Amino acid sequence: MQNIPYFTDDTIVFGILILCLGLVFYTESSSKKFWKTFYKIVPGVLLCYLLPSIFNSLGIISPEWQEMNADGILEKQSSKVYFIASRYLLPASLVLMTLSIDLKGIFNLGPKALIIFLTGTIGIIIGGPLAILLISAFSPETVGGAGFDAVWRGLSTLAGSWIGGGANQAAMLEIYEYNPDKYGGMVLVDIVVANLWMAILLIGIGKSKKIDKWLNADTSAIESLKEKVSTYANSITRNPTLSDYIIMLSIAFLTVGIAHWGAGGISNLLSENFEIFNDKSSALSSFTSKFFWMITIATAIGILLSYTKAKQYEGAGASKIGSIFIYILIATIGMKMDIARIFENPGLIAIGIVWMSIHALLLIAVAKLIKAPYFFLAVGSQANVGGAASAPVVAAAFHPSLTTVGVLLAVFGYVVGTYGAILCTILMQIASGS
Repeated sequence: MQNIPYFTDDTIVFGILILCLGLVFYTESSSKKFWKTFYKIVPGVLLCYLLPSIFNSLGIISPEWQEMNADGILEKQSSKVYFIASRYLLPASLVLMTLSIDLKGIFNLGPKALIIFLTGTIGIIIGGPLAILLISAFSPETVGGAGFDAVWRGLSTLAGSWIGGGANQAAMLEIYEYNPDKYGGMVLVDIVVANLWMAILLIGIGKSKKIDKWLNADTSAIESLKEKVSTYANSITRNPTLSDYIIMLSIAFLTVGIAHWGAGGISNLLSENFEIFNDKSSALSSFTSKFFWMITIATAIGILLSYTKAKQYEGAGASKIGSIFIYILIATIGMKMDIARIFENPGLIAIGIVWMSIHALLLIAVAKLIKAPYFFLAVGSQANVGGAASAPVVAAAFHPSLTTVGVLLAVFGYVVGTYGAILCTILMQIASGS
C-alpha cells in the first residue's frame, strides 16, 4: 500500500492519463527525425503503458493508498479510474471493435492459437515448482514457511491469477487458506511481474515482423484477415456525422448496460441455485465471476451485430472509437505499476520472474517448433497471465480486427484456471518439501 499520492481526485488523475496518451500520439505522428527514430525503437503502445507507471512511481498518482479518517484510523482508499475503464470502456470497446468482425476468418487462423495458449498454461503449471526448486538452491528461506504461512500456499494464488484471472485467484486463496496478513506480498508479485511481462510483450509488437521471421512463422492467415477487414472498412468509409457518433455510442453503452445486467443475473442465478458453483475447489466456481460474464456478453452482442446493418458503422469509425477506449484502459493498467516496488520483496519477486521466464521460454520453444506467429505467442500468453482485461488489449495492439481472438482465449483461461492452479500448487508443495 502506498503513501497518499499528490493527486487523489480521479478527475485530475484521469486528466493526467489522457495527457500521457496525448503526448505519445502527438510525438508519434510528428515528422521530426528524432521522434521517427525513437518510435522505431520504442513502440508507442508501450509508452502509453509506461508513462502512467512513472507518474505512479513518483507518487503523483496511485491506484490505492492509505489515508487517516476522522477517527484517526488508517483506511484504504483507491482510485476508480481502472474500475471505470475495465467495467465500462472495455465492454464498450469490444462491441465497437467486433462490429466488423469476420468470424470465419478468425476460425481460419487454425489451431496454433489454442496450442500456444495451452502451452502458456503448461508453462505456468510447471514454472511454479521449477522456480521454487531453483530459488531454494540459493535462498531456501524465501520458499519456506510452515502451516498457513507456507509460501507455496501464497504462490497458489499467483497460479490461479496467471492461468485464469481474479476469480480463480480468489478461489485458490479460499482453497489453500494462505495467511491473509501476508497475502499483500503475493498481490505485489502478481502486479509487478505480470506488468513487466506485459511491457516486454508490447515491446515485441513493434518488432513482430523480425520475430516472425526468426520463428519462420506463417502469418498469411492473420494478414489475410487484417486485409479483408481493412478492405471492407475502406469500401464503406464515410465522413461520420453527429448522428453516427451518437448512434455508435448508444450501441456501445447500451451493450455495456445489457452486459452488466446479464452478468449480474447469470452470476446470481448460478450461485443461488447450484451448489457446485459455490464450491471454490471446482473449476465451475469461476463462472460466478460477473466480470467474466460481462466480457462474454459484450463480445457476443458485438458478434451478433456484425451480421446486421450495424456492421456498416465501421465505415464511420466504430473501431477507432473502440481503440480510444482500449488505449485509456492501457493507461489505467500502467498506472497500477509502481516501478520502485520491484525492490520491496526481492525474494518473492525473483520467484515470480523465474516463473514467468519458464513460461516465456516454453512459449518461444513451441512457437518456434510449430512456426506460430508472434501474435499467437503474445495473445496466448496474455490470455493466461492477464486474462480478459488485457488479452484484448494486446490483440488490439496488432489490429482491431484481432481483438476477439484475445477475448476467446481469455475465456478458456477462466475454464481451466482453477484445475490448472490446483495441479500447479500440488507440484509446488512437493517442490518446497512440505
